Order: sequence, then C-alpha cells, then structure tokens
Amino acid sequence: QVQLAESGGGLVQAGGSLRLACTAPRSIFSLYPMGWYRQAPGKQRELVAHLTQSGITNFANSVKGRFTISRDNAKNTVWLQMDSLKPEDTAVYYCNILAAGSPIGSWGQGTQVTVSS
Repeated sequence: QVQLAESGGGLVQAGGSLRLACTAPRSIFSLYPMGWYRQAPGKQRELVAHLTQSGITNFANSVKGRFTISRDNAKNTVWLQMDSLKPEDTAVYYCNILAAGSPIGSWGQGTQVTVSS
C-alpha cells in the first residue's frame, strides 16, 4: 500500500488562507493523478481537488475559485492552496493517488483545518 503524508493544517479565521502539502513515494508520485479530499464531522469524505500528471485540474463546486492544486514531481509533493476560507471548509484534509478516478493509496492521518467565524 502506498503511504501518504499530509501537513499544513491549522486554525485560521474566515477569509484567511492555508497551504497544505502532501508527499508520496517518489517511485509512484509522477505516475498518477493526485487528489485532495476532506471529511467534516458527521459527513462522508469528499474529493475537493484533482490534478492530473499533465496539469489538468478539477474542483468541487464548493471550493472552485478559492482553492488551487499544484504538484512538484521533483519533490514528490502536491499542494492545496486554500484562500478565502469559510467555516464550512472545516474538516480533516487527506490526499491520495488516483486511478480511474478512485483513491488507491492508504489513507494517512490527514491534517485538520479549522476555520473560525
């Protein structure tokens, strides 16, 4: 199983910004699309941003225009830049590698993002 590690979460006021980072094993990182997911208390995990190896991005409607996803294959890292944060963005954020649109790596511990109003 592929192990991933997320970092960069924290507590921020509404309207603020955070940048999350995710690292994956170098041997597979550049071979797959990457996705950022989040899970709020009492809700199912949802995909919020997706980035292919060629740079094509896709975002959930709830974050479109506020979040940006990028990757650095040399550093086997994918970032999620989150701007204009809202209290409803509060969740644990996870990353994963994708195959046929589905996550195939092991879920890491995630990183907590809390947005205060």
